[in-house]
Amino acid sequence: MNTTELCYLSIHVALDLLRRGALSARELTQAYLERIAALDGLLHAYITVTAEEALEQARRADERRAHGEDAPLLGIPLAIKDVICTRGVRTTCGSRILENFVPPYDATVVVRLRQAGAVLLGKTNTDEFTMGSSTEHSAFFTTANPWDLERVPGGSSGGSAAAVAAGCAMGALGSDTGGSVRQPAALCGVVGLKPTYGRVSRYGLVAHGSSLDQIGVLTRDVHDAALLLRAIAGRDPHDATSLDAPVPDYVQEMLQDTGLRGVKVGVPREYFIAGIEPGVESAVREALRVMEEAGANLIEVSLPHTQYGIPIYYLIATAEASSNLARYDGVRYGLRVEGTDMWQTFFRTRALGFGREVKRRIMLGTYALSAGYYDAYYLKAQKARTLLRQDFERALQRVDVLACPTTPGVAFRIGQKLDDPLQMYLSDVFTVSLNLVGMCGISVPCGFADGLPVGLQLMGPPLGEAILLRIAHAYQQRTEWHTYRPPLPIQALGG
Repeated sequence: MNTTELCYLSIHVALDLLRRGALSARELTQAYLERIAALDGLLHAYITVTAEEALEQARRADERRAHGEDAPLLGIPLAIKDVICTRGVRTTCGSRILENFVPPYDATVVVRLRQAGAVLLGKTNTDEFTMGSSTEHSAFFTTANPWDLERVPGGSSGGSAAAVAAGCAMGALGSDTGGSVRQPAALCGVVGLKPTYGRVSRYGLVAHGSSLDQIGVLTRDVHDAALLLRAIAGRDPHDATSLDAPVPDYVQEMLQDTGLRGVKVGVPREYFIAGIEPGVESAVREALRVMEEAGANLIEVSLPHTQYGIPIYYLIATAEASSNLARYDGVRYGLRVEGTDMWQTFFRTRALGFGREVKRRIMLGTYALSAGYYDAYYLKAQKARTLLRQDFERALQRVDVLACPTTPGVAFRIGQKLDDPLQMYLSDVFTVSLNLVGMCGISVPCGFADGLPVGLQLMGPPLGEAILLRIAHAYQQRTEWHTYRPPLPIQALGG
């Protein structure tokens, strides 16, 4: 099996080969490191590659297997978005202000991946402090979309999505504050799962919007997403917002595939609107037809407050970001630019350490929280958020899942929306509401438009990941979109 074939194995197939002794963790990890070395000069998916540590982890995984041990992800090479703390490995958040920050501890999800036996390849690129929809707002470089190197991979988990799509990671962790796992998954043609708020611990995730952030997974198929979610989900005493609820065996429940017969799929009329690119709507409509042909019942539903999702999100998210980012002051950690006094040190550090988009959102959030405007903006947004949640609750009483496009368009060209923040924000028009209501969602590949991937988004009730995965898997069993590979330059791979 050549390097390319090894690097496009799914996690569940690779686990079977590893358990049978047909493949070693070191062989698999070496193949990924070689592919990263060949391609990342084009993609810029990784900020930090931990080659030596990865090979040592692979060696230990092989040693454990030789002694008869096993673990859920033993020997599987994964990538971690660079907003999730990793002990001894720098965590930059895509920002100059944390460029040299090395955490003294692992995030809970990283602890759980290590316990499951995963091999960690490195840290992937992200929009600075996850504030962006294209990974163009990283302080270091822009990640390219593997399907077209002149286009964005989405954001803010664009590095993770690009790495998985390009065969530079078997799977990856991302974070999703307003669609930052699902949107890049759609634009890169992979699977992206955002769990219910509190299903996965946020301890060690550098905060953007604390009531919105959730760690999610990016993989090449739904089966692999179930494997990764099973490994990282569950109550964590370090995170007071994590839910004290049993973690199902997502894989076993998903594999008890009863098909789609009788499944009620809600189609929100507000998510099929003017402005969707025709090729995207066509691909999603075809996906719905496939589901209906397999026995699903399509039911039109209404989420009447959908039009307020973007303004609600950009009031609440910026307000929480303004509060969370106040800690970066040049005193305790991160960049410090000396001034003549304390206030000048604060000013210089933040002026040089933060990028344009982060500064924009801090100012918006500070304004929304300021005296005289709190009630008019932040408080009103929280009340409207409740109305939005009630819309979802009513709709999900009638149906099992909701289905819609993940994004209104395919991947846009690098630089195309940088000077128009409002157009950039609208890239997340179909994803932000799910974070506001705290429910779970998944994006799965459902076709192509103009040669670029399109994602189908399925949304489920709180702690509804099991049924979401089962329905997404049943759809994926009837299509082949997830098996397509991007046409990466052969010369970069030594061919």
